[in-house]
Amino acid sequence: MLTDAVRTELADELERAENDRVAIDPLVARYPDIDVVDAYEIQLINIRRRLDSGARVVGHKVGLSSKAMQQMMGVDEPDYGHLLAEMQVFEDVPVEAGRYLFPRVEVEVGFVLGADLPGADCTEEDVLAATVAYAPAIELIDSRIKDWNIGLCDTISDNASSAGYVLGPQRVAPKDIDIKAIDAVLTRNGEVVAEGRSDAVLGDPVIAVAWLARKVASFGVRLKKGDIVLPGSCTRAIDARPGDQFHAEFAGLGSVRLQFT
Repeated sequence: MLTDAVRTELADELERAENDRVAIDPLVARYPDIDVVDAYEIQLINIRRRLDSGARVVGHKVGLSSKAMQQMMGVDEPDYGHLLAEMQVFEDVPVEAGRYLFPRVEVEVGFVLGADLPGADCTEEDVLAATVAYAPAIELIDSRIKDWNIGLCDTISDNASSAGYVLGPQRVAPKDIDIKAIDAVLTRNGEVVAEGRSDAVLGDPVIAVAWLARKVASFGVRLKKGDIVLPGSCTRAIDARPGDQFHAEFAGLGSVRLQFT
């Protein structure tokens, strides 16, 4: 476990990397003893700084929610990061790729909560009862670590590699669609670049949201009415380049667009 001083130093490095768009070497290579508790504390240092500067938490994202990604990272559970209001991007406003270091996009079924979730004892049934709607979503991910050469504690420290998100306009109530069987297709500049299905997320994205509610409770955080939750990607991540136009189509759920300049 790292000292508080080292945690703060690493949070400083990640903050500078994001602001200056100059990537840093992996934390896990320099500090082999770093653990998950250290990583979440580093993440929270920078989140608290942003909140102190006026930012607002509007939800959370779940990462490493596919078995393939967990096996690659050598872990047996997902991780999470914060979604801030200032991270939202929009379908009709092109995003400047140069604002990021190594931007990629992921296709997700977003959850919009209509009620607070329980904490440590949250169940899948609680999630379904509290979810007012599903929404088509694209998460914009980025890494402040050089060349996406990340270990588990790198990505957790780096807000689970989250950088932005966009929701499409459609909303579908949970009772009106099978959350485990939503096919998704992502095109870049009109060419299909990724395909997947919602059950790629732990077999059921609802499981990921219930896990998240229980996990954040251990840090004194609750998922609240109005929050957005991104439970994990239906597809592999795709690099985003200047000029790219992405379109994600979800069977029965609608679509969402994201354009880069």
